[in-house]
Amino acid sequence: MHDMDHRLLSALRDCGSDARVAAAARALSWTGEHAALWIAAGLTGAAADRERRRAWLRATALTAAAHLASMGLKRVVRRPRPGGELGVEPLVRTAGHHSFPSSHATSAAAATVAYGALSPVGARVVAPLAAAMCVSRMIVGVHYPSDVAAGAALGALTARVGAAWMNGGPRR
Repeated sequence: MHDMDHRLLSALRDCGSDARVAAAARALSWTGEHAALWIAAGLTGAAADRERRRAWLRATALTAAAHLASMGLKRVVRRPRPGGELGVEPLVRTAGHHSFPSSHATSAAAATVAYGALSPVGARVVAPLAAAMCVSRMIVGVHYPSDVAAGAALGALTARVGAAWMNGGPRR
């Protein structure tokens, strides 16, 4: 697993040598910091869809909760971010030194599951944007593929477990 993680990361990080790819990856990384893009999207959904405002707000809360869970898990696992083994510096600065799981991937996957359940537009727009966000974290060189996969699984699971609550049912 370690070897595959490093090979995939190196290949994706090489994509960042293209200035356009690097700029897009930096922009995605910046907008995804602290789940900002996904929280803004959920609040926009709540403002635009009055009939399901409460569900949108709960979906936004689930997305934020998934992000917080990943931050807590990082403090337990304490896996260092990719370093000099790639021979290149990361393209972005990070808020912390730990990489597992990727909080960007966690919040992106949570938003995909939660917002996708609320809106057909959410299902069509959020998923590809979330996938691009996940890949961007490897292109900028701050996460291993296993960090991103674990983060995405955590986010999807969090949103799925909270789906009944999001839709006004009992909390489980």
